[in-house]
Amino acid sequence: MVQPNFVLTERASGVLLHPTSLSGPHGNGDLGPQARAFVDFLARAGQRWWQMLPVNPVGPGFSPYSGVSAFAGNPLLINLSSLVEDGLLEPTEIAIELTPTRALYDASIELRTAVLRRAFGRFRHTLAAFADELQVFRHNSQFWLDDYTLFMAIKHARGGAAWTTWDAELARHDPGALAIARHALADEVAYFEFEQFTFDRQWRALRCYAAERGVGLIGDAPIFVAHDSADVWAHQGWFRLDPTGKPTVVSGVPPDYFSNTGQRWGTPLYRWKALRRDGYRFWVERFATLMRAFDVIRLDHFIGFARYWEIPEHEETAVNGRWVKGPGQDLFDAAERALGVLPFIAEDLGSVTPSVRALRRHNRMPGMCVLQFAFNGDPRDNQFLPHHYVRGCVAYTGTHDNDTSVGWFYEHGDIGGPRTPEQTEAERARARDYLFGPSAVGEGTPIHLSMLRALWASCADTVVAPVQDLLGFGSDAR
Repeated sequence: MVQPNFVLTERASGVLLHPTSLSGPHGNGDLGPQARAFVDFLARAGQRWWQMLPVNPVGPGFSPYSGVSAFAGNPLLINLSSLVEDGLLEPTEIAIELTPTRALYDASIELRTAVLRRAFGRFRHTLAAFADELQVFRHNSQFWLDDYTLFMAIKHARGGAAWTTWDAELARHDPGALAIARHALADEVAYFEFEQFTFDRQWRALRCYAAERGVGLIGDAPIFVAHDSADVWAHQGWFRLDPTGKPTVVSGVPPDYFSNTGQRWGTPLYRWKALRRDGYRFWVERFATLMRAFDVIRLDHFIGFARYWEIPEHEETAVNGRWVKGPGQDLFDAAERALGVLPFIAEDLGSVTPSVRALRRHNRMPGMCVLQFAFNGDPRDNQFLPHHYVRGCVAYTGTHDNDTSVGWFYEHGDIGGPRTPEQTEAERARARDYLFGPSAVGEGTPIHLSMLRALWASCADTVVAPVQDLLGFGSDAR
């Protein structure tokens, strides 16, 4: 089928909801009937976009921003009932249900892994039925698939130990050691390939279902990747590591409104000169993978492509770091030569400098406007106030980094770091005046709906509402 031409230059709105937050019988939401029902809801409501957080496999803490791969799909999103339809499971084998009000990731992993391994056993005996699809999947995934599946097989065999603790030859990604491990762990390698093939089949089916109903998918690309990941292990020369594989410098942001000590994210930083010598292949392949999965991609921490905060690895906070120049336009020129038009949203929040603005504008990327940030400081200069918006922006009440709008306004208003009660109340007063008017004639409207109304009435081409703000949930739903 021909995909509709989803673009951000048409006036439209959508919803931010990660698939794991959908209801479902197996511990968390996935790519099955509930996801298709959500697409149907969006279409009925006249919504054009479904935005998600990253869908790659998660790391410690179940964060999609510290996953074990920037390319692979999260097996927690595999729908088990679809495997019954594929003839790989019996209905009785998925009858065990976990139906909590909140996602139960540990229990979901245990259940899904057991069931997926059972399906894998049958898949190996019916391989001919999937041969053509599997060949296409392997071709599209050749940059990352072999490294990822071997990484996961070794990691599983070693009880989840970090790759820097493996035998020296394996840790160095030595070809001879890899060949031996691949032979010894052939069954496990094949299982992790099955997981990714199954995710890919279900993802493509969901994307086609959404496209047929006029709903585009917006993905998310974290700028950094976790140290204990297949990406860093397989491409150590592209990251700032010492001879043992440990980072010499790590990522973060300096002290700011959110934190007096900054944020020490701890992920390794790139060797941008080495990446440039290789034509930025890591990023070109990553963008290509994302563009096959999504219609538009949000570039997380966009300012890091212009300049990034470098923290010595031994520092416990982000205070003692320095700004270092990023790859800038050179990276996006390489990506555009390889891939054509780049359908990106720039998450240009934080320490935005003229060079960041110039990089975004040169690449014709819409930036982000967050309404919760609009009510501090001088209203004449605050670009997050809706009357300052320009058409080429994507507006949000808040993002996944924010409290819900009800929580922000009524409960404690913690969109930033520590503030005095006077500062918090002054911010709320400015919000009331702006949203309801000085006479408070509209104050009977709930705050979350007033904020959404202000965004929908603005000139922003695109407005995305976190689902918590559509539902009016408080801080407990953050």
